[in-house]
Amino acid sequence: MGLGVRWTLHGDGRTPAPGAVVRPDERLSWPRTAGLGAQHVVAMFGASFVAPVLMGLDPNLAIMMSGVATMLFLLATRGRVPSYLGCSLSFVGVAAVIRAQGGGSAAVTGAILVVGGALLLSGLAVRRFGARIIHAAMPPVVTGAVVMLIGFNLAPVTASTYWPADQWTALLTMLVTGAAVVCLRGFWSRIAIFLGLLFGYAISWVFDRAFGTIHSIGGSGKVTDHWRLDLSGVAKADWVGLPSLHAPEFHWSAILVALPVVIALIAENAGHVKAVGEMIGDPLDDQLGTAIAADGAATVLSTAVGGPATTTYSENIGVMAATRVYSTAAYWAAAGFALLFGLCPKFGAVVAAVPGGVLGGITVILYGMIGLLGAQIWVHNDVDLRNPLNLVPVAAGVVIGVGGVNLKISDNFELSGIALGTIVVIVGYHALRALAPEHLKPSREPLLDAGTSTYDDDTRAS
Repeated sequence: MGLGVRWTLHGDGRTPAPGAVVRPDERLSWPRTAGLGAQHVVAMFGASFVAPVLMGLDPNLAIMMSGVATMLFLLATRGRVPSYLGCSLSFVGVAAVIRAQGGGSAAVTGAILVVGGALLLSGLAVRRFGARIIHAAMPPVVTGAVVMLIGFNLAPVTASTYWPADQWTALLTMLVTGAAVVCLRGFWSRIAIFLGLLFGYAISWVFDRAFGTIHSIGGSGKVTDHWRLDLSGVAKADWVGLPSLHAPEFHWSAILVALPVVIALIAENAGHVKAVGEMIGDPLDDQLGTAIAADGAATVLSTAVGGPATTTYSENIGVMAATRVYSTAAYWAAAGFALLFGLCPKFGAVVAAVPGGVLGGITVILYGMIGLLGAQIWVHNDVDLRNPLNLVPVAAGVVIGVGGVNLKISDNFELSGIALGTIVVIVGYHALRALAPEHLKPSREPLLDAGTSTYDDDTRAS
C-alpha cells in the first residue's frame, strides 16, 4: 500500500466539471494546487496563531510544527483523510491553570505531551478493538460535559487578564468579530477570527494615535502606561531564522490538569473524520483509530520541541466543503507554506505584538464557542438532561470545572477545575449508571457521538 503521495490529474487540471469533486487521490494543476494550499493556510491561520499566543508559546514554532504535523498525519492515513492539523485551542485553559500554579512553558508542553501520548494510545486501542470502546467509556453526555467545562473554565482568563487591558478595543473587536462570524459567507466566514484580529490591530493603532498611551495591564502583567500596539520587536526581528525550541518538563500537578482534554480531542477527531467521510463519499470508519493515533503522535512530536498540541481543523474542512476540492496534494502544499512561515522570526514578532484588548474581544467569543461545542454534542445526540442519570453528574462536574472548585488531597497535591470536574462527570456517570434503575438507562445509544462539527457542501459557499 502506498503512502498517498501520488495523484492523478483531475480532468484538464483547471476547473472541475459542474457537480464534480476532486477526490483525495486527485489533483488540479500544480499552480492551482499551490493556490488551494495557500487558501488552507489562511483558513487555519487565525486560530493557529491565536492558540500559541494565548498559551505563551512561540507562534513561529507553532505554525512550523502544524506543517510537520499535517505531513505526518497524511502519511499515517496514507492520503485517505484530507485534513490539516493546526494548533489546538483545547489546551488554552490548561496552560492558564498551569501558569497560575507557577509552571512555565516547559511544564505546559510536558503536560500536553502526555496528553498526546494518551491520545496516541487511544487511537491504537480503537484500531485494535473498534470504535465501541470510545462510546463505552465516553458516551455523548460525558464528552459534551467535558468539552463544555474546558471552554467555560477559560472565562476568568478573559475577564481578569485580556479584557481589562483595553476594554473599548475589546468591545469593538468583539462586535466586529461576532458580525464577521454571523454575516460573512463561504471562505470569508472561515477566517472570521483572523479578520477580527486584523480589525483589532487597526483600531489599536488608531487609538494610539488619537488618545496616546493607555494605563492598564500590559504584557508584563503589571499596570503601566504603554502603547496598545507595540511593534518595536518586529523591526528587530530577522526575516529568516529558526524558532526557539525548549525541552518539556513533567509535573504531576500539570499533567492531571491537562489529561481531561484527551476526551475532547477524541470527540473532535471522531466528528471530523466522520464529516470528511460524508463529504468525499468514502466511509472512513476504518481510519478513525489511525487518525486519532496520528493526531496524538503529531502532538507528541510538536510538544517534544516546545510547540503546542495539534488537531484536525474544522476551518479547513469547511474550505473543502465550499470548494469541493478534497485533494491531499493541496494539504501538502499548505504544510509546505506553514514550514516557510515558521522560519520567519519577523512573522512571529507580528503575532506576539497582538494587543491585550484585541485578545479580550476575540476570546470572549472564542472561549464561549469552545464551551458551547459541548452543548452541540448533546443536541446532535439527543442527550436528555431531564434524565437525572445525565443531569446530576453533568451539573456537578460543570459547576466544579467552571467555578474552579478545589479538592485538597494532601499538602502537596490537590485536584481542581478541569481535572476535578472531568473526574466527577466520568466517575459519577458510570457509578450512577451502575446503581440506577433500568428505566433511566437509554435502551439504545449511538456508536459514536457526532463530534463537534458538521458541514454541508454549499449552504455557506459564496
